[in-house]
Amino acid sequence: MQIWRSAGWPCRDAIEIDLLAAGLASLRTTPEGRETLHLTEAGVQCLALARQRNRRALSAHDRLAEKVALQLMNAGRVVWRELSLRARVEGEAEMPTAPCSLELAPAALWPKHEAAIEGKASWRMARPDVFSVRNTSVQAYLQPVVHEVKASRADLLSDLRHEAKRQSYQWLCCECHYVFPAGIADPAEIPPEFGVWLWHGDLDGGQLEVARPARHVACDLPFAVWMALAKATPLRIEGDEPTQASLGEVGD
Repeated sequence: MQIWRSAGWPCRDAIEIDLLAAGLASLRTTPEGRETLHLTEAGVQCLALARQRNRRALSAHDRLAEKVALQLMNAGRVVWRELSLRARVEGEAEMPTAPCSLELAPAALWPKHEAAIEGKASWRMARPDVFSVRNTSVQAYLQPVVHEVKASRADLLSDLRHEAKRQSYQWLCCECHYVFPAGIADPAEIPPEFGVWLWHGDLDGGQLEVARPARHVACDLPFAVWMALAKATPLRIEGDEPTQASLGEVGD
């Protein structure tokens, strides 16, 4: 894939030797005498078959999360998948027993005064399916957002039964959304502070609909989250220009 994306500049590594020996890549010489590396027809077919296998290996959950991530990246956001983030949640004694009740649903977390929950809070590891921030250098404009993807009703209801898990999502972001296929649940079943995105159609040709916006609560990213983002690699849209592609031909 790196050879396919590049401008043909060889790296002279062991992988290129294997590709050349297998007939999946070939060396070409420009009129200026510079060698470039290109995929052969067999190499292109091999790459296409590998992509098809990878698509089939993805579960419905992963494919839907991929659709959400792509839409966010197209909107200009920086996106990560399945980060492990340390989040703070309130004590169990404060949690209602009916998470789907609109009357009992808790307000979005991010207390203005940390002392308000001192002695009642605990820490847990949260793994949001999709975590994103705005592409900006101004911290106040980042607006971190969590999208939690559910491919089945059973998976969604299981999540709604775990109050601490939902609170951990909210603690990490300004807005939290549930994403699931249309028909597996009514948006009214989701606590009102969460946004709802619905997927219409099959996963090959459907589309996302924002059925309900999330309640927005201003927040700043904790230092531990900053460290996790610094260690992780954000997603990128396939086909983005790599560094080598900016190296034009001689004389450009």
